[in-house]
Amino acid sequence: MAGQRKASRYVVPVAVAGVAAATIGLVPALAASGDPDLPEITAQQLIEKIAASDTQTLSGTFRISTDLGLPSVAGLLPSAVPSGPGGSASADPSAKLTELVSGSHTLRVAADGPDRQKLTILDGSDEYSLIHNGDDVWAYDSASDEVFHEKAEKGEGPHGKAAHGKASEKELPATPKQLADEVLKAAGDTTSITVGGTAKVAGRDAYQLVIKPKQTGSTIESVKIAVDAANGTPLKFTLDSVSGGKPVVDAGFTKVDFAKPAADTFDFKAPKGAKVTEGAADKAGKDAEDEFGKGFGGLFGDLGKGAKGERGAKGEKGGKGGAGEPEMIGEGWTTIARIDTGAPAPETGEAPKEVQGFLDSLGDKVSGKFGSGTVFKTKIVNALMTDDGKIYVGAVTPDALVNAANASK
Repeated sequence: MAGQRKASRYVVPVAVAGVAAATIGLVPALAASGDPDLPEITAQQLIEKIAASDTQTLSGTFRISTDLGLPSVAGLLPSAVPSGPGGSASADPSAKLTELVSGSHTLRVAADGPDRQKLTILDGSDEYSLIHNGDDVWAYDSASDEVFHEKAEKGEGPHGKAAHGKASEKELPATPKQLADEVLKAAGDTTSITVGGTAKVAGRDAYQLVIKPKQTGSTIESVKIAVDAANGTPLKFTLDSVSGGKPVVDAGFTKVDFAKPAADTFDFKAPKGAKVTEGAADKAGKDAEDEFGKGFGGLFGDLGKGAKGERGAKGEKGGKGGAGEPEMIGEGWTTIARIDTGAPAPETGEAPKEVQGFLDSLGDKVSGKFGSGTVFKTKIVNALMTDDGKIYVGAVTPDALVNAANASK
């Protein structure tokens, strides 16, 4: 037990970096060329167009690039997702999909209603496919020749819940429309929403919806969503940071077709000789994917709760959560989660060398009325971990975190 407590001290900052990565989500976005001449439309009308969109079928190819401003995590993430007996197979989505939070990737997608979706990640000559077909979820990693399979409980849809509140199966990555819905839910007095011109997306005319914080202190410069002018389907999602440089998320459809994909697109049979892992017994993997699946939409959902003053974990407006649960501070885009880990910050030399080097590259030492601590930085999500084991995390500047910690004393 003592060893576990000791390990938790330096695992917490690494987990914070993981949370930052998870908030970016897995969202196809835009590759634009040319500005089509379209009829004028108001932001309200464009939002209504998105809400009325009911695209059930599509197929296409897109590129996704992410830049969190993080140093390389090579050699760190694999240890967090074990393989072999008691661990996760290499084809398990909870392990594989984390690769999308850094670098650039090409993906193929297909969808036929809520019961059939397919995503294929192309990595050189290797492919990784994630397929949802009715009550089955399959994943295949050609590099390792491993298959992951999970069967939904009878009567549960693709995003339903199994008995006792457990997720019935792993969710596929969020669509642009789902992400757009989460962002729009968070809009309120703290948000500016305008139409920022037009764009050409994979040969289709689109309007650009531009969403910006009105508050100071947020790390988010803007969220841009390109919306298909004909059917209202969100085609673009670009996230820019106030720190400038490359977008945090910049990915785009290079081809898109709204016709119904062929039925055999979603067929899958494990190749002969491939190792097959059944996911039902892998609760740790399920829980990890459930958290990862919340993605960027989850972050904006929390921001929206802060803006709208929804009730805390104890049922009290603005109240503190239970043990280990976050207390939400502030509102809107500058909402900060305060978490009391109960574990002191790691001491220098306590973590393994490669982990300590990663943490040092992320963190800056700070001090104030709260005492002292370390700010761990990305281009969007920053976290302050105090020396007495409290964490302040949000899409806000380091100064905002220090001010929140000082005000909590």
